Amino acid sequence: MITITLKKSPIRRTPEQREALRCLGLRKLNQTKQVADNPCTWGQIQKVKHLLELKK
Repeated sequence: MITITLKKSPIRRTPEQREALRCLGLRKLNQTKQVADNPCTWGQIQKVKHLLELKK
C-alpha cells in the first residue's frame, strides 16, 4: 500500500489531471488515502506527482 496526500490544489489543472485525482480518491487539500501498489495506480500518480506527497 502507498499513502498519498494531496498537497496542492487541482484548480486550473487539465481535465486529465483532475480525473487522475478523482480516480485516486482525492478531493480536498491535505486529504490522505492509501492505495494499492500496482502499475495502474503508479500511472495515475505520475500524471499528478507535482500535486502529491507520497509515503510507502
